Amino acid sequence: MEGAAVSEKEASASSSYTYWVREATADAAPIPVPKKLSAEDLCNLSSSQPSSLGSVWNRAGTWEEKNLNKWATNRMKELVKCVGGLEFSNGKAEVTEVSTCTGDAFLVTVRHKKRVGYTYELSLEVEGEWLVRDVKRKVKGHLDIPEFSYGELDDLQVTVNLKDEKDLPQQDKHSICQDLKLFLQPLREKLLQFEQELRER
Repeated sequence: MEGAAVSEKEASASSSYTYWVREATADAAPIPVPKKLSAEDLCNLSSSQPSSLGSVWNRAGTWEEKNLNKWATNRMKELVKCVGGLEFSNGKAEVTEVSTCTGDAFLVTVRHKKRVGYTYELSLEVEGEWLVRDVKRKVKGHLDIPEFSYGELDDLQVTVNLKDEKDLPQQDKHSICQDLKLFLQPLREKLLQFEQELRER
């Protein structure tokens, strides 16, 4: 009985994976030897790797989203402020401050393809001077641009609100508001520039 138990153990050991690996044979592959890579090897290795979008850890190009809010908000403010001033038939005005610039901007990498997007809203302070009934009047107000998104700038709209306009005749007030709406086109051009820069990031 004891001899049978020993032979059973030996048979079990000889058939195990660990035991089989330790039994090196003449036709087995040689044991791999570590090799230190030279600077030239590293250079060749990096040049042979295909360039990939996204982070270093995301070589497979799976879903990765990057928040660009800080850059987008600062850059949009800079561009919009550069609109400067416009001259009209009876007056002139300029953008003096970006009072509201809120939203989200992002860059998404999916299967080695880059996609960008944003959703923002703006409010701009404006100051100007118009000839109202042969008298120069200083006028302040703000331009409100409701929520707009990437690729939708053709539908951009602006709402004009004047400050301290109570003593302005209704017709003149309407005329000034129509003048201020002319800021829409230069603002659209600056936002198109913003979209271009966003795509290039």
